[in-house]
Amino acid sequence: MNIPIKPTVIALLLCIGITACQNEADNNTGTPASQDTGKTEASAQQPNTENSESAVAERNLIAMALGSASRTAADIERDQRSKPADVLGLLDLSPGQTVMDIFGGGGYYSEIIAHIVGPEGKVLLHNNQPYLNFVKDALAERKQRLSLPQLEYYDREVDDFGLASDSLDAAMIIMSYHDLYYVDPDSGWSAIDSQNFLEQICKALKPGGKFLIVDHAATDSSGNTHAQTLHRIEESFAIQDIENNGFKLVGSSDALRSSEDDHTIMVFDDAIRGKTDRFILLFEKNAD
Repeated sequence: MNIPIKPTVIALLLCIGITACQNEADNNTGTPASQDTGKTEASAQQPNTENSESAVAERNLIAMALGSASRTAADIERDQRSKPADVLGLLDLSPGQTVMDIFGGGGYYSEIIAHIVGPEGKVLLHNNQPYLNFVKDALAERKQRLSLPQLEYYDREVDDFGLASDSLDAAMIIMSYHDLYYVDPDSGWSAIDSQNFLEQICKALKPGGKFLIVDHAATDSSGNTHAQTLHRIEESFAIQDIENNGFKLVGSSDALRSSEDDHTIMVFDDAIRGKTDRFILLFEKNAD
């Protein structure tokens, strides 16, 4: 995999190696999620893989992808609030894999993943027509700028993704899972059959395939009721919903948590935009 590397990434790689050694010396046996809230049995029982050879290799791949010379200043600035190393670090990605970025918008994450999986892998940057209408300029710029054969622009409506069974190593939805429960006919966003949507993803994933979501947290006991007005969804609702459709929760991260967000403000409000309290959940396809 030939990725032009910015000089600053060398320092980042050295820092990763030093941190790994320090963590090993500390003999840390828990994950951030289990140390923190202990919200679920699954997150509390995650094995410590921080310092395994595969985990270190993955962090190096992510660091190289984030240091690619092809990335724009705007994307690099977004890294500070999106923390892609923490998010993608849960997926255990490697060269040659096939990953679907569902509702991938302008392709911020897809470009990073394309560098990780390399030319022998594939990234499906998915958008439906309403998303294409919303991100058309950003997506057009990325298409014009990039020449990555492993990055496929996968435009499909969600009632039929057209995915082959056992064809994906991983899939992800970043800040758009709540849109399964959002309806706006005026903009072309019709009601989505969430069960059919999740079942399609599950069927397309290989055995042991991973499904990751990041979304804006809603108030406790609100379920999906704020998806329409605030573009938020309750974490416990998301867990139950996804686990009811062929998955099990296997991990989580608090990297995007914010105690300053009280979950009552619409996520596009200038007072909170880009600073919402976000949960990160990792699921695995259930064995047949």
